[in-house]
Amino acid sequence: MDTGSAETAGNTAAEPVWTGLPPGLLRMRRLLLVVWLGLLTIALGLLLGVFAGAAWAAFALLPLGLMVWGWPMLGRNWRSWRYAERADDLLISRGVLFREETVVPYGRMQLVEVTSGPVERHFGLASVQLHTAAAATDACIPGLDPAEAERLRDRLTELGEARSAGL
Repeated sequence: MDTGSAETAGNTAAEPVWTGLPPGLLRMRRLLLVVWLGLLTIALGLLLGVFAGAAWAAFALLPLGLMVWGWPMLGRNWRSWRYAERADDLLISRGVLFREETVVPYGRMQLVEVTSGPVERHFGLASVQLHTAAAATDACIPGLDPAEAERLRDRLTELGEARSAGL
């Protein structure tokens, strides 16, 4: 498909082509949910059982309830994240209950960086952080494949330099 055609450009202006986040981010977040709330359940159960009695240890099941509730909520949140590259700006959309859409003009970008903490590196993920002159428009795209994060960084940097040269 020719991406430079007028028909494609017209469709892009009308409706952006959205890209979702990879499933590795959802796996990482769900694993962290299970690990932290599982450890909290065990610690709370032991502490309540020893110091308050066996009946009070039943309150240790509350973190398990939170885990059961959090599992599908993480899925909904993960599905809500998406981004789209347009001709003049980058769109980032997220949110389940309250939808937030951030528009970052290429010419306003000052710094685009790729970050990856130890847990993200273990899961083969990276985040793209966009910095602009206005702190309110700083944006982040979490949980990308490192190759996609680097491609996006390079493309956004190139487009930002081209757009800012005209200012």
